Amino acid sequence: MLLLDDREILKIAESIEAKSTHPISKAFIEHLKENKIEIQEIEDFKNISGYGITGKIKEDEIILGNLKILELFQIENNHLEDEKKLAEGGNSIVYVVKNKTIISIIGVNDIVRKNAKKIIEKLDKSKIETIMLTGDNNKTASIIAKSIGISNVIANVLPSEKAEIIKKLKKENKKVMMCGDGINDSPALANADIGVSINSGTDIAMDSSDVILMNDDLNKILDLINISKKTIKNIKQNLFWAFFYNSLMIPISMGLLKPIGISINPMIAGFAMVLSSFTVILNALRLKYIKLERGE
Repeated sequence: MLLLDDREILKIAESIEAKSTHPISKAFIEHLKENKIEIQEIEDFKNISGYGITGKIKEDEIILGNLKILELFQIENNHLEDEKKLAEGGNSIVYVVKNKTIISIIGVNDIVRKNAKKIIEKLDKSKIETIMLTGDNNKTASIIAKSIGISNVIANVLPSEKAEIIKKLKKENKKVMMCGDGINDSPALANADIGVSINSGTDIAMDSSDVILMNDDLNKILDLINISKKTIKNIKQNLFWAFFYNSLMIPISMGLLKPIGISINPMIAGFAMVLSSFTVILNALRLKYIKLERGE
């Protein structure tokens, strides 16, 4: 819902969003480039993590963000019904405020990837619980979650609250993998057992992560889990064979079993040790043939 001239408001919003590193800013920047809108000079730009962004255009104070930023700056909001209508369409809500007055409410719609629902279904079959953890309002988050089959939604949370939720899950003896690509996700990524980001994410998100996916194909998350499980299984197998050979051959080659008539030439025992290492190497090489998920 735009309350003033559409192009002028978008020019204000896109000028300040161009300085932001939040994923939602990409939608504004793309629109700016497509429509060849000339951006205005921004002064005193500030990013308020979990709330929005602020700056000055000439002498005008501009604020962009969610409902929480209005509360933070004590701005009167008479447009809750308008927000509700936009949220019912699955939009993330961006309020545009000029000099303490709301001049626009912009709905930014997330494009759900075609294979997202299938990925969630596969995770469910593997008995991996999926939780949507987002700063969006409850209505928007619930609509998107329902469309891709996620039943557990925690919405309207600040970055610090995301991190606290991760810590709480870990205290419940759950192994937590957090996937995110924005500044607001970085505290949660750092606190998770495994933090996963993508190479198009913000620098701080990638720095906070343990794993960086080289593209944004959601199948890579399944591949990551699959490779991890098979690698651990492979390590356990290798440890078994290494201990088996050592436990069997070392006492024999030392002559400890000679009293009961069991002995072996030390050279043969040495060859058996080489065979042990060879077995471990061949077993590890089997990881090259793990079947990966195909992108859709």
